[in-house]
Amino acid sequence: MDSTLKKLEKAYIKMNDEGKNITVVRKRRNSIKIGLDSLQNDWEDHDFNYSKEDIFLAIEVLYSLKPSIQKQIDKVDGSSSQKTLNEKRLKAINLSISSLEKRM
Repeated sequence: MDSTLKKLEKAYIKMNDEGKNITVVRKRRNSIKIGLDSLQNDWEDHDFNYSKEDIFLAIEVLYSLKPSIQKQIDKVDGSSSQKTLNEKRLKAINLSISSLEKRM
């Protein structure tokens, strides 16, 4: 999730600097951040101060990411580093969703 968050942060900055629409990237970045913070709170007792509305929106966005990641996994035959990365990304998103749903 850290690498996904960093990738989205870079995309957000670049798109914002170029004057492009950042709505989708901002939603995804915020949702990944909330999911990561939830997991870190579960595992390492880090701070977690988000409203129920923020949590609900994060869950919705994380669910919406799953089909496209699964499609990327399904496209690859055999094993590859990209397939492994996407499998781990999907697992992290599922763990984040579970963690966030417990907070609702």
